[in-house]
Amino acid sequence: MNGGLSPAIRRQSLIAGLLALLLFIAGVYAQAPIGFDSRFVLFAQEMLRHGPTVFPTTYGQPYADYSALSTLFVWLLSLPFGAVNSLAAWLPSALAGALIVTLMYRLLAPHSQRWALLSIAMLALSITFITEVRAVSQDLMLAAVAFAVFYLGYVHDHFGAGRRWPLVFVLLLLGFGIRGPIGLVVPTGMLCSYYLLDRQWSRFWTFGALAAVLLAACVGLLLWLADLSGGPAFRADVIRMQFMGRMDGSEGVSGSLYYFTSSLGNYALAYPLALLTLATAWLSKPRQRGPALRLVQYCAAAGLIVMVGLSIPQAKKARYLLPMLPMAAIIAAYPFQVLHGRLFGWLRVGIQSLWLVTPGLLAVGLLVARQRFPEALADLTLVLVVLNALQVLALSRLFMPRWRAEVLALSAVLAVWSMYVLVFEPVERRLYDTQAFSQAAFAEVQRNPAPLVLHGMGKDAKAIKFMVNIGQDLQPQFSESIQELEALHGPAWLMMDLNDFKALKDTPLGSLQPVLSGRFDKNDYVLLRLGSF
Repeated sequence: MNGGLSPAIRRQSLIAGLLALLLFIAGVYAQAPIGFDSRFVLFAQEMLRHGPTVFPTTYGQPYADYSALSTLFVWLLSLPFGAVNSLAAWLPSALAGALIVTLMYRLLAPHSQRWALLSIAMLALSITFITEVRAVSQDLMLAAVAFAVFYLGYVHDHFGAGRRWPLVFVLLLLGFGIRGPIGLVVPTGMLCSYYLLDRQWSRFWTFGALAAVLLAACVGLLLWLADLSGGPAFRADVIRMQFMGRMDGSEGVSGSLYYFTSSLGNYALAYPLALLTLATAWLSKPRQRGPALRLVQYCAAAGLIVMVGLSIPQAKKARYLLPMLPMAAIIAAYPFQVLHGRLFGWLRVGIQSLWLVTPGLLAVGLLVARQRFPEALADLTLVLVVLNALQVLALSRLFMPRWRAEVLALSAVLAVWSMYVLVFEPVERRLYDTQAFSQAAFAEVQRNPAPLVLHGMGKDAKAIKFMVNIGQDLQPQFSESIQELEALHGPAWLMMDLNDFKALKDTPLGSLQPVLSGRFDKNDYVLLRLGSF
């Protein structure tokens, strides 16, 4: 994807991507999986034990909601370790983020190196990006694919790069493999929005038609593979979970304006600043012109098509909108590309002022939070030293115009990431830990073998968070009601939430005494022994 770029820009973009990758994986290796990551780590664990499959598996059965491509990435990276660790699990997402950074630099540096660097800073300061780049994120992988497709379309027309249609369609296939139908539709829509705004009607219709044919072929292949993997019933599950469930709201419902309003927080600072920038460009006198503004318009169209298109399905989640983020970051940094205009000047001052005080505000916020949560935030020495050093760095450039914006942005990025990696992430992992109790409970089961019943945990919910920590295949039983528990005959092990155990007080099971108690996913859990062993 070099395009007609100078060797210097290509080299600088690779350095930017490498530095971003190091930031994204800083301190990553042995973290236990929590939350949504547990599902994908379990997919990779089962693949590591049983070999690659078309669909990922849980409990030895194919899982209908995803194809196995993203799991294959984690599996390949896990092979050298012989186990799935957090580095192998998160590295595909980190590489996707680094690719976005590399391409963003190549897209913008021919216009302005400052614009390129500050756009990357806007990207790295966005909350959803930070959380997803340090997780197993199919949506971030899709964002990289979509941005690459948009980039290839733009650089052909503006930087003299080759057309590279084969690579574009390979990327569309990759998007489908990662994210299903939406993984092909999103990058197609972004490139089509570029052709539409540029009035390239022939390319718009031709590319759109070819992508539609490719989508139909991919859907047909997916359903055929589903039929081979699990028969008609599994194929029906694939249709329900990957197509109809997201459209009709059975997978969760949000309002039609959800992405336009929630992104003010989920994608801050990039999204709200992008809106302010677009409004400023519209109101500024004289009106802005030139190739840089035209690129902003292309990015606005591509981001808007993603937001509108993803608003049609009833199921909406903040992470689905990640393909919009690079576009918002580029627009948000545009004020630093503009050489005149009072409104843009005020916007630059406001943004730099926010970057200037970010390290200090975070340090003060931590000290206040420690008063309320002294146990969770007991040792803040390292992060406070880092934040104070970054605040000094930011203040040192306050009256030095050369590289001022870049240094202020860097200090803000490093401050936010230091806060996330050194404070937020460890606290979150302690609160939502499932490893300690799971391993202790399974050790009891292994000492006295008997069927394990997971009560009220959901086969595809909290039970996944137990299974990911035991390191071997297991076929537990599941119960959801007191009546199902009362029908059990020992010997058996019962694992459940403490509140569910208290609800058994007036039943024959209420006399059981917990063999093990502990915290599991921010709740109190117990392990009970039913019958004699």
